[in-house]
Amino acid sequence: LRGVLSTLGIPSLYSHQSQAWTHTRNGKNVVLATSTASGKTLAYNLPVLASLLEHPDAKALYFFPTKALTQDQLDTLDQFRLDIPTAIYDGDTPKRDRPTIRKNARILLTNPDMLHTGILPHHTNLADFFRNLRFIVIDELHTYRGVFGSHVANVIRRLKRVAAFYGASPQFVLTSATIGNPKELAEKLIEAPVTLIDDDGSSRGERHFLIYNPPIINESLGL
Repeated sequence: LRGVLSTLGIPSLYSHQSQAWTHTRNGKNVVLATSTASGKTLAYNLPVLASLLEHPDAKALYFFPTKALTQDQLDTLDQFRLDIPTAIYDGDTPKRDRPTIRKNARILLTNPDMLHTGILPHHTNLADFFRNLRFIVIDELHTYRGVFGSHVANVIRRLKRVAAFYGASPQFVLTSATIGNPKELAEKLIEAPVTLIDDDGSSRGERHFLIYNPPIINESLGL
């Protein structure tokens, strides 16, 4: 991993990435609440990849709110060029490819809808995956309101129950750039203690706030 980071031009970690590494390696559930483009992806990829390199049978499940984000994250994982089979498993995955993915993938990237309709109801087809499930990453911890929100919460409960059925007790890593109460929400969502990392150590440029009051061009319409 050090060699890969060097190849990618990353000489050192931000402080919050280092904290995420330490807490995750110590077996804790973690929620990362730092700004957009602060390197949250690297913060969870490093400990997950390290664990999968150390334990050849270990598996990880990543899920994201959108398919586009899932594609982006697959590209990010591919940059590491490690011999860890990784695949997207969602509604766009060709049916002919699914048996091979279920058999070989060690990192599955999906979304809550596919988890509900295509993975959990058919968990017997993924028995080996669930038996060795070591990490669950929820990238972008959102607030979903109403029936849909309660449904997503119950999907996560089902996920934990299926993992427990196969004897697995995976760690959770959750991320957010927008939630105001990330620790409280994360603990309600996964129903387990969570360590909060919210001290953003990433670099950022100087910011300028411009307040502009445009003139009224059309008096009669107030535009």
